[in-house]
Amino acid sequence: MTDPKFFPECTPVSLKQIAEWADAELVRGDPDATVTSVAPLDEGGEGTLVFIDNPKYAPQLEAVHATACLTPKKYLDRVPNGVAALLAKDPYRSLAKVLAKMVPEAMAPTPVIRQGGINPKAVVSDTAVLEDDVVLEAGAVIGDGAHVGAGTVIGPNSVIGASCQIGRNTRISANVTIQHALVGDRVIIHPGVAIGQDGFGFAMGPGGHLKVPQIGRVIIQNDVEIGANTTIDRGANRDTVIGEGTKIDNQVQIGHNVNIGRHCVIVSQVGISGSATLEDYVAIGGQTGVAGHIRIGMAAQVAAVSVVNDDLPGGGRYGGTPAKPVRQWFREMAALSKLAEKDGKS
Repeated sequence: MTDPKFFPECTPVSLKQIAEWADAELVRGDPDATVTSVAPLDEGGEGTLVFIDNPKYAPQLEAVHATACLTPKKYLDRVPNGVAALLAKDPYRSLAKVLAKMVPEAMAPTPVIRQGGINPKAVVSDTAVLEDDVVLEAGAVIGDGAHVGAGTVIGPNSVIGASCQIGRNTRISANVTIQHALVGDRVIIHPGVAIGQDGFGFAMGPGGHLKVPQIGRVIIQNDVEIGANTTIDRGANRDTVIGEGTKIDNQVQIGHNVNIGRHCVIVSQVGISGSATLEDYVAIGGQTGVAGHIRIGMAAQVAAVSVVNDDLPGGGRYGGTPAKPVRQWFREMAALSKLAEKDGKS
């Protein structure tokens, strides 16, 4: 069986052009030499562009075989002779810029109907509004009164509920359900995402748990990306909000009334309980739990597998259970390790 190619072959790109895209300086090599692909250090070869920014992989650099390498200044002298050197302040960001130009198809879920249009197996309400150049793939359902902006792609078997609004140039992949939601422009939603379902709200009592109707919405602002199988509950009595530019990984749970600021980063398997607030530029590592009704301040960073059960001031780095400043957490872990070692010897 022939190995499939999921993305088209790249046309040759000169190192001069690569340097412009990457905001990098070509300090060694022929500016007219070309690359046609990007590869990791240990798989580089003729026609490939590689990069180095993680010291863990520095030993591989001296043996790399590639046409060119994006490198920070500290590794420049270790790039082998014969490999063109592109000096970049942040090679990983530079690589992202290059890949976006070389393989634009990989920037978002790729539509099956590449030529555009509405698949005859899609279902569109008579009262829905579709702007120009909308793509609906097979099985897509657009509910009563929904509005889908120009250039948006809705993947197979995805459902846009009644009265929802989807912005322009948004990419919604397969098997996504959206209800009670307003979604902005240039949003990317990966397969299996569920947005706008009931929040988990019950008035508990000895005679049983009484369901509390959830009457809020979900507001997703521009340039948000939401990973596969993430769930975002609608608000109970106010809106659940995802701020502009925020990036959410796969399998994240966001409860009702949560307010996430702009340009936050939330990694896989994070759970955020109802009515929590994350201010702008917060970053949360994978498998962290955030309790309800707490606030995490601007630009705070929370390490993976932590538990946030109280407010955290902005600008700090936190970790542990419960989350605390990382220096305190590290001291506590070191003290426990010494105590365990001492007990083991007694």
